[in-house]
Amino acid sequence: MKFDIVTIFPNIFDGFINESLLARAQTKGIIKIGIHNLRKWTSDRHQTVDDKPYGGGVCMVLKVEPIYKAVQAISKSFRLKASVSRPKASKARVILFSPRGKKFDQKMAQRLAKYDQLILICGRYEGVDERVVKYVADEVISIGDYVLTGGEVAAMTIIETVSRMIPGFISKQESAHKSDHAQYTRPETYKIGNKNLPVPKVLLSGDHKKIADWRKKHS
Repeated sequence: MKFDIVTIFPNIFDGFINESLLARAQTKGIIKIGIHNLRKWTSDRHQTVDDKPYGGGVCMVLKVEPIYKAVQAISKSFRLKASVSRPKASKARVILFSPRGKKFDQKMAQRLAKYDQLILICGRYEGVDERVVKYVADEVISIGDYVLTGGEVAAMTIIETVSRMIPGFISKQESAHKSDHAQYTRPETYKIGNKNLPVPKVLLSGDHKKIADWRKKHS
């Protein structure tokens, strides 16, 4: 799977994509991550990517022209050969991040994992020209009911969550789909202040049915 990120701050992603599971998955060819500086698709010497909003506003707005050119170039340069595991090649999805987009969840991650390429547009400042929303992006996504400085953190969220759905990304694929529940590990008892805090007895019982019930209750 290929992730292509369009941003005006490409260096933000340096540590994120070069550590841990993401780095290993790229080395193994399970995923590819391309970072694209939006300024590459500008035509003036100042590499202008934004301008004042019509009607007035407190901040600048990212222009439609460089974003459209970037998406066109990235889409055309992407070629994926069909394989046994992914027989339908070159399915792409263009995503824009915005607080007014559809809220991202695990079900959406599973849907996006079926594509071969995700082009992720990271907004900044006041936002992006509405023509990007209507005519360039396939969908608009929000990662929560709050406002970020830009779409880069949202892009990282999508990449990590979707990558976990791809076979081979993690060693035990069932952990990609498991529910989150309370967990304990050694030591069996640990003292904090004047309190001895033991591991719940049910987890030490060896009774798999009771353990499963306890985990469901505490998920």
